[in-house]
Amino acid sequence: MQLRRATAAGALLLTLTLLTTLAQAHNITRILAKHPEFSTFNHYLTLTHLAAEINQHTTITVCAVDNSAMSPLLAKKPSIYTIKNILSLHILLDYFGAKKLHQITNGTALAATMFQATGSAPGSAGFVNITDLKGGKVGFTPEDNDGTFPAHFVKSVEELPYNISVIHISSILPSQAAEAPAPGPAELNITSIMSAHGCKVFADTLLANPDAFKIYEDNVGGGLTVFCPMDDAFKAFLPKFKNLTRAGKASLLEYHAVPVYQSMATLKSNNGLQNTLATDGASKFDFTVQNDGQEVTLKTKIVTGKITGTLIDEQPVAIYTIDKVLQPKELFKGALTPAPAPAPEKPAHAPKSSKKKTKDAPSPDSESPANSPDDDPADQTADDNNGAVGVGRLGFGGLVLSMWVGFLLLMLDSDSEIKKHGNLTEDEQPSNSCVNLNGFITSP
Repeated sequence: MQLRRATAAGALLLTLTLLTTLAQAHNITRILAKHPEFSTFNHYLTLTHLAAEINQHTTITVCAVDNSAMSPLLAKKPSIYTIKNILSLHILLDYFGAKKLHQITNGTALAATMFQATGSAPGSAGFVNITDLKGGKVGFTPEDNDGTFPAHFVKSVEELPYNISVIHISSILPSQAAEAPAPGPAELNITSIMSAHGCKVFADTLLANPDAFKIYEDNVGGGLTVFCPMDDAFKAFLPKFKNLTRAGKASLLEYHAVPVYQSMATLKSNNGLQNTLATDGASKFDFTVQNDGQEVTLKTKIVTGKITGTLIDEQPVAIYTIDKVLQPKELFKGALTPAPAPAPEKPAHAPKSSKKKTKDAPSPDSESPANSPDDDPADQTADDNNGAVGVGRLGFGGLVLSMWVGFLLLMLDSDSEIKKHGNLTEDEQPSNSCVNLNGFITSP
């Protein structure tokens, strides 16, 4: 009996630990937003799309520098590609909390960085040497440097053990390899690619809208994923499109692109909400990516489109064809409310209605998705999707775990009652007893 209870308690503890771990995914943007002295560093993590990459790693260390330390770098007016390489060198693909930094085996460690992972770093240029120096100091230097330590550990900003560590270092890590002018991506004419492969109507419409087209062009270098509707689908949608305002037309076109490179492998492995180029503060303009085997769908409150083909899938740009025009609820909210059914015609000699009222059916408005509360799970912002995982997103797995916890508690309660009545004689046993839904023995 004791063994059973110990086993059940151990399983319960393991379940709660798993649930806690799943709920603790990190979001680097939110972490740094609590520390204004890192606002510039945080801004460029977002601009270069490194923030999204950081959030996808389960074990990571971010060596943040404050605003004053970012100034010398920005004074050189480097390209966004160069800034991305330099900041990639400050993202270690291992966990280094304050305690670990001061207890490094043999006093020194070589850490791989996100710059190394890109494949753009020659030789060992993408590694950072971390050394526990005398006097309690910890020095940082790129492996391709001259052996000096230009940056030192200042303090721990935030730690989620063995998941993410954000530490403050004194200055930008100098690296000739990272600071070399990085070649921009090949000059891609995304509208030509779309026009040549069945998305000419969408491409021509995008070219005719300078506001939206500029947003697309501005994001090509840092990462862009486009979902272009095929010609038949967009032609059928044109009457609705022409009825939109100028701002609405731009928003709809921007709604068909995500400001980060998403390979097909990524889309097939990650379900959840996605921000789009149209996302702006309170204007969510997001949709849900869902996959079922090899099929990937994009779901809005209005329609569900399916990815039907790949036009290009080479970092930093991916373009996929879809079979429907994605319609955001922010522009087509009226389409969510079903039209009221026409009242049935009264028979010529209809009998008088009874005064006794039947139970009223809910009005169409009361069941309209357009009137759903703002905290509808499908309306959660994609910023949470950009790395933070809430308990609500545990889905079916979370339901199974919750049922398991309930079952274990039921076992413990049942064991307690059995032990309580185990020593009673037959005459002392409760007569006609039954077990209620909670597992307790009760008298009728």
